Amino acid sequence: MRVREWSFAVVALVIPSSRALAQDAAPFKHMGADAHPGFAVATIKPHDPASQRQGFSSNSDRVNIRNESVAAMITFAYSINKEQVLNAPSWADRDTYDIEGEADTEGQPSLRQYQEMVQKLLADRFELKFHLEKRELSVYAVRIAKGGPKLKPTAYPNGNLDQTGNGGGSVQTVKYTSCSMANFAFVEQAFFDRPIVDQTGLPGKFDFTLRYTVDESRATDDPNAPPGIFTAVQEQLGLKIEATKAPADVFVIDHVERQSAN
Repeated sequence: MRVREWSFAVVALVIPSSRALAQDAAPFKHMGADAHPGFAVATIKPHDPASQRQGFSSNSDRVNIRNESVAAMITFAYSINKEQVLNAPSWADRDTYDIEGEADTEGQPSLRQYQEMVQKLLADRFELKFHLEKRELSVYAVRIAKGGPKLKPTAYPNGNLDQTGNGGGSVQTVKYTSCSMANFAFVEQAFFDRPIVDQTGLPGKFDFTLRYTVDESRATDDPNAPPGIFTAVQEQLGLKIEATKAPADVFVIDHVERQSAN
């Protein structure tokens, strides 16, 4: 099993891979919960190789996407793993873009609203067309471990998902706030080589911290180093991640257009 490495300083809402989805720390106004935003304007350019920035970020109604491929935008927008994307042209995973835009609705988008904006951008600007098929895939299932969950109900039940991570080398520490189990599965699947599905049956949202060594197969000389993610999830959260097979949607691309600078 291969686990992808990641490193970032500040992240809010969610990260879909080794990239941060960040928002400004200053007070902001949320979009209305019933809003379905799109982009009022968006500038798409090939990624500037001189820039080290990467990820999905938002600051009020300003939205930026840095150094992301079409395939990565699809996995983020539709809460899926890259293994669930089929029939993508080679450039869709290779070419990366820098996108700057402004929402057509006032306020800070939630995760769901941010995803909806990216869905509309893919359809409007990249002319993405697709259909879904159901297939049995190799997945990781998040389940309750023996002894029960060790999760604290969130202090912010009406808040948006917030995730802060830091670390260096092979050790990572991630703090989740106002996180549902479905969101936990979505975020963590970005670091695995197959989809992760929530089979805990746990409702509500939780606040918790997860500290782990990125890859259990890598030896470390630090006797205080945390365990790998599988053991850490079980010991620290009272959950377990198990390999299995399960029916899952696959995202079959029918058409998508490459973009040049605009």
